[in-house]
Amino acid sequence: MTTTTTSSEMPGEIPGEMPGGIPSETPSVRLVSDLVARIPEFRDVYEDHVFRQGVVQPHVFFWDVVQDTVRSFLGEAPATSADWRRTLAFLEEQSCRGVLGIDEVIVTSFLGDLPSPQEPGHAIVQQLGPVMAAKFVRIRPLG
Repeated sequence: MTTTTTSSEMPGEIPGEMPGGIPSETPSVRLVSDLVARIPEFRDVYEDHVFRQGVVQPHVFFWDVVQDTVRSFLGEAPATSADWRRTLAFLEEQSCRGVLGIDEVIVTSFLGDLPSPQEPGHAIVQQLGPVMAAKFVRIRPLG
């Protein structure tokens, strides 16, 4: 069976194929699986995402990661949710790697979706590690 790509896939997200039509794992898909492995509190979010989308769509999945992380930061998340500090530490670690597909997801779909200065939770940007903070300032110089 050969996989096809759709117009909803982001640039850099088109999976390659190995002999036999088996899709190869992209760095962005690996980011999602590594996040869920490191922070298992995201497992339910991941399973719901795959059920709704049919496949892992990292940019879409990270919308939920942002929402859960900000709720945790604000103290509004259930006790079973991922702690925002662990999520930021994981993403900082991944940002340090300099892998294009990973950086695209973190910059576009995590940092870019953090609350604006007038929104609750914006203070989380002051908690970003140095690599993510530098990327945040580049994409959102006004916060």
